[in-house]
Amino acid sequence: MPEQKKDSLSRRELLKTTGQVAAVTAIAGMTMPKAYANEDNTIQVALIGCGGRGTGAASNALSVQNGPIKLVAMADVFEGRLSTSHRALSGKHGEQIQVPEDSRHIGFEAYKQAMDKLRPGDVVILTTPLAFRWVHFTYAIEKGLNVFMEKPVTADGPSSRRMLDLNVKAKEKNLKVGVGLMCRHCEARGELFERIQDGQLGDLIHMRAYRMVGPTGSAFAPPNDGSLPEVMYQIKNFHGFLWASGGAFSDFLIHNIDETCWMKNAWPVEAKALGGRHYRGDFVDQNFDTYDVEYTFADGSKFFMQGRNMVGCHQEFASYVHGTKGSAIVSTSSHFPARSRIFKNQNMTKENQVWAYPDKEITPYQLEWDHLIAAIRDDSEYNEVERGVAASLVTSMGRMAAHTGQIITYDQMLNSEHEFAPNVDKMTPEGPAPVQVNEQGKYPIPMPGIIKAREY
Repeated sequence: MPEQKKDSLSRRELLKTTGQVAAVTAIAGMTMPKAYANEDNTIQVALIGCGGRGTGAASNALSVQNGPIKLVAMADVFEGRLSTSHRALSGKHGEQIQVPEDSRHIGFEAYKQAMDKLRPGDVVILTTPLAFRWVHFTYAIEKGLNVFMEKPVTADGPSSRRMLDLNVKAKEKNLKVGVGLMCRHCEARGELFERIQDGQLGDLIHMRAYRMVGPTGSAFAPPNDGSLPEVMYQIKNFHGFLWASGGAFSDFLIHNIDETCWMKNAWPVEAKALGGRHYRGDFVDQNFDTYDVEYTFADGSKFFMQGRNMVGCHQEFASYVHGTKGSAIVSTSSHFPARSRIFKNQNMTKENQVWAYPDKEITPYQLEWDHLIAAIRDDSEYNEVERGVAASLVTSMGRMAAHTGQIITYDQMLNSEHEFAPNVDKMTPEGPAPVQVNEQGKYPIPMPGIIKAREY
């Protein structure tokens, strides 16, 4: 079981790095010292996966004020998605977007063509569906590129083990790698974490988090109407397929799970869960509509994660922790602003509030990029892969517990042999998809208590 202490960012570290970036901004226009290996001191960026999250990540990268940065290559399997992203980024970042037609690559080999435009020490953004993460990470390491990869990092045991093995090579090459669990870079959450570690809440004995919302992303996938080959259809609707994203549970609930485990400064050792499909209509994805997971830590304390994607129901998107001396709100609504607060007892009312983060919050989506680029320019140690894999495994552990109806341990999840997309590195647009429809036009779905050793 990996420990969290070495990976946890303290508020002091966050403020130090943020202060460095602010100082650079303050002296903009002055001659910058050469802090980057390339001769012109410009960090070049390639974007692999040009959907909304990738476009947002690229925009955050280009907004870092710590020296010159430019986008020089893009890749996707959908031309329309790439074109939309290019227009949006060009409209916002102007001359920082230097991606001519011959640097906009489409197809399953496009990631190589885009990374080939970079120099060792440049940055590649990996924001495709997670099934391709290890494939793209492998090539980035070969090219000597620093990496930002979106969460989740993995959705099953075999790919998790593979990512950990790959990361040994990344560390040997001194590559800086960020993982898109941006809540770890939030200053408000960072100060709350330090206060909890200092004992202000006593021992954490009960934690809970909720992501109860309506349909999100492509989690509710309609039948393939035949306009796309099956592989392309499943990639387009990646939230609906476990091989591509880990499903709605992994792709969306991982943030609440990660930030709550951060406050505990530990990972759970086992999970038991329930979930179900309710009003599916014509949707054919593999997701449940509701999930309720009880995670247990080594000391016996509990963390309850509840997720729901249904219209017309109570909505809540927040994380809470309860200790022997009081309680705290980790995040209030969505990811930003966190509005982290501490209360003197278990009643989270204004009258009982004893601390609230006092400063204006900076979006953690930007802070994670400020910290990554600062580490690249300063050549300081920076690698979030092990923590990203652990968070992904804990998330998958809860998902598998719900999908099988069994108690699943961390070690069971890590050592599971069910690989959702074993031949993803050989995938082609016209080739067979990792899951196939049956004669009723339905994809395999989890059947708790019937299929027990794997999720479908």
